[in-house]
Amino acid sequence: MNQPRRCTAIKPLLFMSALLLAAQAWAGQVVGTVANLSGPLLAKKADGTVKVLAVKSSVEQGDTLISEKDTYARIRFIDNSEITLRPNSQLKIDNFSFEEDKPEKDSAAFNLVKGGLRAVTGTLGKRNKEKFGMNTPTATIGIRGTTFIAEYIAPSDEAVAAYGMASMAAMTVSAYTDVGSDMPAAVPLQVLPIRVAQVPGLPQPPGLGSSRAPGLYVQVLDGIIHLTNQGGTQNFNAGQFGFVPNFRVPPIIVPNNPGIQFSPPPAFNTSSGPQGGTGNASGQDTVDCEVR
Repeated sequence: MNQPRRCTAIKPLLFMSALLLAAQAWAGQVVGTVANLSGPLLAKKADGTVKVLAVKSSVEQGDTLISEKDTYARIRFIDNSEITLRPNSQLKIDNFSFEEDKPEKDSAAFNLVKGGLRAVTGTLGKRNKEKFGMNTPTATIGIRGTTFIAEYIAPSDEAVAAYGMASMAAMTVSAYTDVGSDMPAAVPLQVLPIRVAQVPGLPQPPGLGSSRAPGLYVQVLDGIIHLTNQGGTQNFNAGQFGFVPNFRVPPIIVPNNPGIQFSPPPAFNTSSGPQGGTGNASGQDTVDCEVR
């Protein structure tokens, strides 16, 4: 009489075990390898464990890649796309699915938690560009067959306090220089056009000072990207730079390099896509291996 009860109790356990194994198999799917490395690179697994990676180490779906100080790490994915992390960066591979003969299953979803990277589109992004997305704390990056650099600067406690003061100052019309008559008086400083925010002694937006405001910075080296958040969507063409301070403010084009620095060792710059540049929005004056 007791035997059927024991069998009935075992069935749910077997079912839960099967689900757990399936989840682990999905998270542990190999999606790329470490092609170049200049220092320590860690992979935090979906189960919370941490693994030290080396050149030729496998990178798996669900990994959060963490580059240490002075570490550049180039990851080559199974569709021949590449992502190169700069030092002190974290990138989570939320989902990556690619099969050469099954384009309908393409999917690539990343999450740039902190720091910066350079991305070079592979087969997936070229044949199914709408299936690629990179989330950041301020906007989602979409592509159209692209090579781009993205860098996220998180707000420090000091920056939050300083920008609070700047926003208060920006509410007074007399604080502006070169303000048109159609400019509203109560717009936070970080939303104002670059020519407006020239308040002495206060933080300035990208391109005007040596210290950069918190937010997402992008540079397009080839193709087109678009940034999307609650504030709207903005396209960026090759040679253009962009900035978005938070997820409520629309992305904007900035006229020149706002301070993006991406200088991996020369060995990292052997991919087929264009490398870094320091030019203006027209795309001139580019440099093959360094962005300053």
